[in-house]
Amino acid sequence: MNQELLRIVDGLARDKNIDRETVLEDLEAAMLSAIRKTNTETEDIIVRIDRETGDITAAVDGEPMSIRDLGRIAAQTAKQVMIQRIREAERGSIYEEYLDRRGQIVTGRTARWEGGSLVVELGRVEAILPRSEQIPGESHMPDERIRALVLDVREQPSQVKIILSRTHPDFIRALFDLEVPEVAERIIEIKALAREAGYRTKVAVNSLDTKVDAVGACVGIRGSRIKNIVDELGGEKIDIVRWNDSSKILIANALKPAEVAEIALCFELGRATVVVTDDQLSLAIGKRGQNVRLAARLTGWDIDILTPHEFNAGLDVLEKALREVEGVDSTLVDKVIAMGMVNVLDVEEVGPEPLITELELDREASQQIVVRCAETAKEVAERQAAEKQAAQSTQAKPKAPPKAEAPAEKAETDASAPAPAEAEAPPEAPAAGEPAAPEVEAGPAAAPSETPAEAPTADESAAPAEAPAAAEPTAPEVEAGPVAAPSEPAEPPAEVPPPAEAPAPEAPAEIPPEAPAPAEPTKNADDGTPASDAPAADDAPGQPEGTTTPSAPQTE
Repeated sequence: MNQELLRIVDGLARDKNIDRETVLEDLEAAMLSAIRKTNTETEDIIVRIDRETGDITAAVDGEPMSIRDLGRIAAQTAKQVMIQRIREAERGSIYEEYLDRRGQIVTGRTARWEGGSLVVELGRVEAILPRSEQIPGESHMPDERIRALVLDVREQPSQVKIILSRTHPDFIRALFDLEVPEVAERIIEIKALAREAGYRTKVAVNSLDTKVDAVGACVGIRGSRIKNIVDELGGEKIDIVRWNDSSKILIANALKPAEVAEIALCFELGRATVVVTDDQLSLAIGKRGQNVRLAARLTGWDIDILTPHEFNAGLDVLEKALREVEGVDSTLVDKVIAMGMVNVLDVEEVGPEPLITELELDREASQQIVVRCAETAKEVAERQAAEKQAAQSTQAKPKAPPKAEAPAEKAETDASAPAPAEAEAPPEAPAAGEPAAPEVEAGPAAAPSETPAEAPTADESAAPAEAPAAAEPTAPEVEAGPVAAPSEPAEPPAEVPPPAEAPAPEAPAEIPPEAPAPAEPTKNADDGTPASDAPAADDAPGQPEGTTTPSAPQTE
């Protein structure tokens, strides 16, 4: 059993990463607590475990005793003390292990979600990946392999809390150490790094060996090395920038793929004014200003992007303001511009001290230059505000008229639409020589023109006689109306003969009193005199009572 005890102690020390001596000391402390539980009045208790043989010896007040003589309660006490002491030793071991691994990459498996945090199993311990340290848009499934950076290790009374991160810039450095052997061997050095997790990262690299290309070694053959890093980051874009000790060259490299035309550095303000052409402006700024923002963080300079027109306009205003100060010539203006101050705001912000130390001007002249530039800057700001306000008002004006013109447009649309059926003009009268429509109301017939009319033949009178018979049994009422005058005197149409069963009237009968009022008299086509009213009879002689004789159509 003693050898078995030693084997158990060795396995426990190996599994929990605890020192073997610490485990033996914990066992001795647990047995001592168990003996003291049964001998409360005794203080002189000694327990020893032989490190070679595993033999256990115990003595109370100098008298040896056997551990087997202890009861169940004492054994339970020894168990609890032993578990507590081993857990404390394990917690201390974990804390020391991960404290040394802080800043390194660890690999684990996702266990579960707790709120917005992801719990990751790292073997003997569980780590936490907070929501703030997760890459935006990234999702993880249970039991998924994941790599993260050990960001912080905190020792708490009950456990060791390990904080992981996938958004920290050092996570990119650690991935380059794993994927690029030259970086791990320090042949290639990562000089600077700027990152917006989940979107873009810029890395400035420098080679300590002239035979090794820093950018090519990081990219790998056909991009094999950088592809592994991009896949681990979920498709995040990585720009590898060649490092240069010259700030101008470094800034130009950091703003790639945009091409830079000119760079002016102001060391007093830590500001770099970069001039790019109009077609390169959006490329230099990047999506939502991402490219210029990362370049500024990578280089440590405050970068302003200007077009040539804006840059030249600022120089013109600065030169004009400086020349208004007494004693300022072209040489002094060029020196001010060479210091990186490209507009009046820069001179106002710098103040008189750099002008005194760098340009060796007296304090009074320097003060005058700064004051004049401040006044000009104020005037420029007011003018720009006025122009902006005018532009906004101009843009706002065209939006109002469409609402006011809407009713007018609607009226024009209504006017252009076809008139309803009730408002349509009366149909034109038939041309001369054509038979009039039968649906006309009865009215006073126009007097025949001076040209005598020929008597209708039997064939000519037969055709119009069929129309009233087909429509209704009685003759339709015809409304008299003005008829267009023919260009030449036309023969008046013959009177419509009565139905076949009634003889044709020889002469029109007088209009009975109940007949409708006659329409306006028409004029003759020849001389324009009013035509005489021809009486029309409802009842023809020889017709049965109640039979109506159709009247003849009117013509001028």
